[in-house]
Amino acid sequence: MYKRILLAVDLNDEWSWHKALPATITLCRAFDSELEVISVIPEYGMSWVGEFFPKGHELKMLKQHEARLKTFVETHIPEDIQTDFHAREGRIYDEVIETAEEIDADLIIMASHNPSAKDHLLGPNASRVVRHTHRSVLVVRG
Repeated sequence: MYKRILLAVDLNDEWSWHKALPATITLCRAFDSELEVISVIPEYGMSWVGEFFPKGHELKMLKQHEARLKTFVETHIPEDIQTDFHAREGRIYDEVIETAEEIDADLIIMASHNPSAKDHLLGPNASRVVRHTHRSVLVVRG
């Protein structure tokens, strides 16, 4: 049923994967799925904030993030699951949707905090992904 699953994680917040990762591993094993893991860092190079950092800092940050994501995958994903990873920069929901399209994911898995009043007004990343993709999305409460 699911050939390729995309799991979104935030390397700075364990809540983003501590419940979603076991569910993802179970689904990957049940359907013999490939796993793609994505982590997104905010884009700040083009904004007024970016002018306070040295030239090339953005690329350096992305490379460091990619190395951290590789370590995360090697540490937390069992070897029997075929896995690739994507370190991206930008708005989380945009990058998750774009990557899902690029890799032709059958399912996107994301964690979400329990909703609060501000989430209903602003919309968290998980709800934006659900609203703006035509792919199946599993939201795991953190």
